[in-house]
Amino acid sequence: MPTESRPHADITPEISSDIRRPALSDSRKALTVNEIIDERPVSTFQATTILSCGLVLLLDGFDTQAMGFLVPPIAEELGVPLSAFGTVLSAGLFGLMLGAMGSGPIADRWGRKWAIIVSAFVFGGFSLLTPQADTIGELVLLRFLTGLGLGGAMPNVVSLASEYAPKRLQPILVTLIFVGMGGGAVLASLVGGALIPIWGWRSVFYVGGILPIVLALVLVKTLPESVRFLTEKGGDPIRIRAIVGRIAPELADAPIAATIPDRHTGVAVRHLFTEGRAAGTLLLWVPFFMNLLILYFILSWLPSLLRQAGMPVTAGITAVMSFSLGGIVGTILQGPLMKAFGVFPAILCEFVISLALVVTASLIFANFPVMMTVTFVLGISVQGAQAGMNALSAMYYPTVIRSTGVGWALGIGRIGSIIGPMIGGVMLSMAWTPQQIFMAGAVPALCAAVAVFVSGYWQGGNSPFRPEGAPTSGPAH
Repeated sequence: MPTESRPHADITPEISSDIRRPALSDSRKALTVNEIIDERPVSTFQATTILSCGLVLLLDGFDTQAMGFLVPPIAEELGVPLSAFGTVLSAGLFGLMLGAMGSGPIADRWGRKWAIIVSAFVFGGFSLLTPQADTIGELVLLRFLTGLGLGGAMPNVVSLASEYAPKRLQPILVTLIFVGMGGGAVLASLVGGALIPIWGWRSVFYVGGILPIVLALVLVKTLPESVRFLTEKGGDPIRIRAIVGRIAPELADAPIAATIPDRHTGVAVRHLFTEGRAAGTLLLWVPFFMNLLILYFILSWLPSLLRQAGMPVTAGITAVMSFSLGGIVGTILQGPLMKAFGVFPAILCEFVISLALVVTASLIFANFPVMMTVTFVLGISVQGAQAGMNALSAMYYPTVIRSTGVGWALGIGRIGSIIGPMIGGVMLSMAWTPQQIFMAGAVPALCAAVAVFVSGYWQGGNSPFRPEGAPTSGPAH
């Protein structure tokens, strides 16, 4: 991994004179952008930027999670069986996969800001169009296009947040923005519970479309580009200095040491497998795949399975809210747990707990109050582990390929999230009981636990699940 910051003497005179114009008469030590961010308290500007990333995930979570509890009322109005919605759910997730994989390399070349804003416009716009659908085919197309925007947003907000967070606080701050995903699901449940009885399922999509478009318009003016990205790419020195001045106003006129611009060439994805990162990349992908399979299997089918078991539509909304509230708790706790106990013990323990809870849920499925308690704790373990792995992927890769690394890890995970709803639809068509379908969710939980266990004891030297396993050729700022 290339070193992200070099002494001033290592750079060309032209770059030096651009970045350090005020330094000719300034005796203060020139600091790199990485040093300014990593060695100082978090400023209001940084906190606001990270919060903006969380708001994008809030609306991402709103749209993503709402579809799960909207399936029963849509199916009843359109007169189609629940099993037909496996294709609809998978189409959205397929769009998420392509959006994540495609937007990462784009953002690593041209920047995070506009990738985030365009993604928000895309998923907001197509969410607004979804209420016009009156056939399964139209829903499949619109959910796919919405998914492209949803998938494009997440890897880039993860990258931007991690690049404005001090390295020592990255596990906490990056996992905290994923409170937005759970918060979005809770908001969707509240909006759905309030609006569906009065205006029907279409009203939820209208809210889920207008809000991200409004936020995107605000972000055009307020969201900064990643200053670490700009320095790595040899960006405009005046623009870099302006951002540094907002991070640390007292350093607005201080000398800023430049870094050597990024020299990575060729296809960005191949750099995920160079400089000692190949095995670490693969070790990330396996639990990403398994955990997102579990996550979307539960969110996509739990409301429908409860409905099939004879419970009202509101039971599904309550279940999604319970799972999502647990996810908020798990996400808040994830960063401190990883720092206190280590990445490997925290994530392994969460997968083991998830396995036990999925089995338990299948055995007490008809007992709704107990089921909601199990669902809440399952939300803590499954979504906490996911937030931890998202943060881990951002910490593992350097700035110049961070969006690509996060995007492809999420993209591989999305393959699992596509398979989950499809499997659920197949099992429903085969007349499996809700208990049998839920028990099937134990298989990916077991696979994830085994994968993380093997990864934690892998002796190759670059396992991302061990603190000492990060590539050592340079700091992953």
